Amino acid sequence: MSYQALYRVWRPQRFGDLVGQEIITQTLKNALITGQTSHAYLFTGPRGTGKTSAAKIFAKAVNCHFLKDGEPCNECETCKAITDGSLNDVIEIDAASNNGVEEIRDIRDKAKYAPTIADYKVYIIDEVHMLSTGAFNALLKTLEEPPANVIFILATTEPHKIPATIISRTQRFDFKRIKPKTILERMEYILDQKGVTYEEKALKLIAKSAEGGMRDALSILDQAMSYGDNQITYDNALLVTGSVKNNLLLDYLQQVIAGQTKDALSTIQAILDDGKDPKRFVEDLTSTCQDLLLYKQDTEMVEELELGIVDDKFKQLSETISDEQIYGIVEVLNDVLNALRFTTNQDVYLEVLTVKLTHLPAQDNTGQASTAQTSVNQGTDYQDLMDTINSLQNQVADLTKKVSQQPSQTRTVETPVHETKQANATPAAKKSTDAKIELTKIYPILDSATRSKLNQFKQVWPDLMDSLSVTQRAVMHVSTPVAAGTDGVIVSFEYPFLFQKAQSDTDLKDALENGLDRIVGQVPQIVFVPENQWPSIRSDYLAKNGTPETSGSVNQKTTPAADESHTNDSQSSGDDEAPLPPEPANADLNENDLDNEPQNDSQQPNLVVQKAEELFGNEIVDVKND
Repeated sequence: MSYQALYRVWRPQRFGDLVGQEIITQTLKNALITGQTSHAYLFTGPRGTGKTSAAKIFAKAVNCHFLKDGEPCNECETCKAITDGSLNDVIEIDAASNNGVEEIRDIRDKAKYAPTIADYKVYIIDEVHMLSTGAFNALLKTLEEPPANVIFILATTEPHKIPATIISRTQRFDFKRIKPKTILERMEYILDQKGVTYEEKALKLIAKSAEGGMRDALSILDQAMSYGDNQITYDNALLVTGSVKNNLLLDYLQQVIAGQTKDALSTIQAILDDGKDPKRFVEDLTSTCQDLLLYKQDTEMVEELELGIVDDKFKQLSETISDEQIYGIVEVLNDVLNALRFTTNQDVYLEVLTVKLTHLPAQDNTGQASTAQTSVNQGTDYQDLMDTINSLQNQVADLTKKVSQQPSQTRTVETPVHETKQANATPAAKKSTDAKIELTKIYPILDSATRSKLNQFKQVWPDLMDSLSVTQRAVMHVSTPVAAGTDGVIVSFEYPFLFQKAQSDTDLKDALENGLDRIVGQVPQIVFVPENQWPSIRSDYLAKNGTPETSGSVNQKTTPAADESHTNDSQSSGDDEAPLPPEPANADLNENDLDNEPQNDSQQPNLVVQKAEELFGNEIVDVKND
């Protein structure tokens, strides 16, 4: 048989083998013992923490007839078939390559059939966050009302990309990063079973480099075994991980805080000549600075995290370096790490980094003096600022006095000029906003606009906002539906610049349409308008459709007419079966314009009031649907 990787050979087959996740495994075992298993589970967490392994163990346990203390026997035919992947009732799907609607519909259709051999048909969907919106919608109904004897286990590393409607229908388990000490114990157990010799220092380095993932640790261990001919040495582990020796890192930091630029550059050159990755060097240096800072606060915690790597040189450096120096070094390292991602000449950045670090201001013994001097300078700056403010206030008072003493004719000449400038500036600003208003899409929506449709969209608007991303919610947080018809909805924006941003964002419109499809079962056409232009658009529409408005209603700054709370049902005798007069599609708009019509002191009849009375009568009746 061909060689298999360590993480495949030593994959957990029982809940007891799943290290670092004791709370989750105990909960699942208790559910199996008491028979309180759910129809859907969601396993989330970083890579290599045991999500898929736990799913397969659970699939075996729920179908095993010889369950003992919640653990599968791994001896019966069902357990063996699930272990080698030959049981058709346990289906493992990679959502990264099967993320379409058709694949999920196929799962939904096949889930209706009873399992062939096992008691439960188990679907394990890995990387479920990769499913498309349509695929999630297809899966939603099945999760809500699943067939009998079917269990879904969803696994993902990015749970924030999964819709809340999916999460709420599952039992969620969050897998945590595995501690380096736990990884070290597991690697020691595996190597002892295989009879491989190793240096404990090398395993500690691998456990730290794995960053909480057991699979990553076993992959690095496998590579180190191949490089060292079944011997794990510290030097081999350094070569495989690309890490820099701890002594070199400490020497470099000592040279940096002492201002020894030449020696620090020589250390950098030796590290580069040894073939180390510059990006990995910066990461290791940042980690060492973190350990130094934490060691000064809690010695025992760092010794446990670093698995005893802390030596005398580390302790000596922690006594000589100050917290302020560590802050400055980490800040510079972070900037350089970001720059290294976008350059091909990384050696130059490390040399510049070295010169910059050796010239950082000393903060060790003079920290208090510098703080005191800063306080004095701040006090002086504050007094100068107050003197300047007082001087400016006196100048403003003198100018105000002089203006009040000038003849009234001089003052009245400036106002028209200012107003003229504003009048000239307003159309230009308005033109930039009006340039993208889609009247050809707005008018058809207004033709069928009704109050009931608008209320429907207003009720679901908060849920729709929750389904958007953080960036999309930032754009839509000042928006509100102002009119809605059978095939579309008009959304008003309080600020014109957000209207323009939303107008050009196709992803935002797609997200809104997909969200409305899930919530109301309809994909309406969404049209954006700026709030300050909505009254004018509405007035023009009413005028073109034979319902004139007074000139004052066009320029008034009120809430959009279609967004009022009055009803338009009228001329009802109280009998639900009595026929109502024909209602125009834009009846809501006409009556709401009536609510927003400004008071006119003249004795001329209000044309809007007359038109509304002709269409609906003068009695307002609130008709509620059963």
